[in-house]
Order: sequence, then structure tokens, then C-alpha cells
Amino acid sequence: MDTPTAIHPGNTAVEDARDVYTDHLAADITKVDLSTNDDEMLEQLYEAAAARLQRPSVRVHLFLKRMLDIVGGSLLIFILSPVLIGAVLGTKLFSPGPAFFKQGRWALNEGHFMCLKYRSMHVDHGQHLNTDKVAELAEKGILFKHEQDPRITPVGSFLRKTSIDELPQLFNVVKGDMSLVGPRPLVTYMLQPFPALRRIRCLVRPGITGLWQINDRSNNLSALQMQKYDIEYVMNVSIWFDLKMLLQTPGVVFKGVGAH
Repeated sequence: MDTPTAIHPGNTAVEDARDVYTDHLAADITKVDLSTNDDEMLEQLYEAAAARLQRPSVRVHLFLKRMLDIVGGSLLIFILSPVLIGAVLGTKLFSPGPAFFKQGRWALNEGHFMCLKYRSMHVDHGQHLNTDKVAELAEKGILFKHEQDPRITPVGSFLRKTSIDELPQLFNVVKGDMSLVGPRPLVTYMLQPFPALRRIRCLVRPGITGLWQINDRSNNLSALQMQKYDIEYVMNVSIWFDLKMLLQTPGVVFKGVGAH
């Protein structure tokens, strides 16, 4: 892969050449081997994606995307309010403790925010953990999960299976921490070992749904498992791409694949 030509202010020819390079790379991103953590390749992809996101035409799409987040997120909160209230009551009635769970996640421009979810685990879930194993996995950026996790409450299991546990993130969307569509909001340690990948993912807001969630939801223990979908999304982000994925999301949720 050739290195992108440097842009010099006022040099229209060079800027046009960079746009052509970026368009070609975005169109062929699915042909690029993204299965390895190649920092040099990821740096080139970052430069191309960052340059594309600065184009006036793409910035219009980003503005429309943000308007969709505000209007769509607010509308969904109103429509789903009975479900939101029911989940609060169910969580509180059948498991002592708060209804919501907050956790730091990576945000736009490599910032951080507190991601909202319904609490799906027992408050004292730490006693069920092999803390040494969890710490060992965390150093490698790997998320600890278990199919028959004793930490999860019966109500929490239902919330996870139906993805209702993630609905509070609609408030993150309206606030501006997240988008309806984007890369999955990852806990901080999952991207700590992969700074080059983190730079690309954080060019856009994380999303409730996205390309990875639709195509490969079962593989979610490492950022590297989501890498090819996240990069493809960032390289091609547009309002039309978002609308397409929003239309595909209900079918994925109803199937419940990868949700546990």
C-alpha cells in the first residue's frame, strides 16, 4: 500500500490526488488484510480516514448523522419509555442494588465517557471472579466472559439476551457521547494495547449498533476481532451507511445471536 501524499495548503492538485487515494482505499478496504495488528498499515489507514472526514461533503454527512442521533435517540426514548421503565423496575425488584451500571469507555478523539447500561450482574459479583485470570486477560486487552456466568442475575440474563440492557445508551447518544451507529464502545483496557487501532476507532463516536454488531456479534472478546468492521465503517461513514445499518439492526436483535 502506497503512503498517502502529504497535503500542502493551497495545492489543489495535491489535495485532489489525496482525495482520489482516499476514495480508492475506502472502496477497496474489504480487500485489505485487517486480521493483524500492523501499526504501519493502521497509521496509513488513520491518515486516509482522517483526511476524508475533513472533506466538506463528508462533514455534511457527519452533521446529518448528529441530527439523526439527537432526533432519533429522543424519539426512541419516548417510544420505548414503557420498556425503559419496566427494565428499571425489574432490575430493582429482583436484585438488590442500583438499576443502572456505569463504566468508562473510549470516546471520540480518544476521550472517555461513562457508558450507561442496565445492571445485569449481582452487586457482589466480584466474589465469583478469578481476579488473577481477569487481570491477566485485561493486560492483553481481552474481555472476560463466560456462557454460564454466575455473576449475571436472571433478569440481567433476559436483558442481555434481548439487548434491552443497552437501551440506556440512548441517553449517551442524545448527550453526544455516542451515536446510534458506530464502533462498539469498548472498556478502556481493551484498546490500551492497540494505540494505532484506537486512533482510527476514535475518529468517530462509538455506537449502539454498527457494522460489527450486525455481521459478527459473537466475537466480542478482543478489539482485534472487531477491527476489520470498525475500520471499514470509519473509512466509509455516511448518513446512508448509518440508515442501512439501522434498518438491519432489528433483525439481528430478534435473532439474539451473540447476546449473552
